Amino acid sequence: MSVPFQVGRFLVITGILLIVAGVLVIASSRFSFLGLGRLPGDIICKGKHGTFYFPMVTCLVVSGLLTLILWVISFLTRK
Repeated sequence: MSVPFQVGRFLVITGILLIVAGVLVIASSRFSFLGLGRLPGDIICKGKHGTFYFPMVTCLVVSGLLTLILWVISFLTRK
């Protein structure tokens, strides 16, 4: 395969993944049944003039899921 073909394929796949991620973000605001963003261990500090929120456990769960998905894709596409 030539380099331009590989770059083009990479850009198409990246675009599709961004579209899927965007749809998931939009859908998650309407369907928050997964509880992401409100898990035990997420840090919320409320003060007089503002709120600090860091979704630590949510980040760990999302990272674990993405790692698992990418590992499976890598395993299935080995030659």
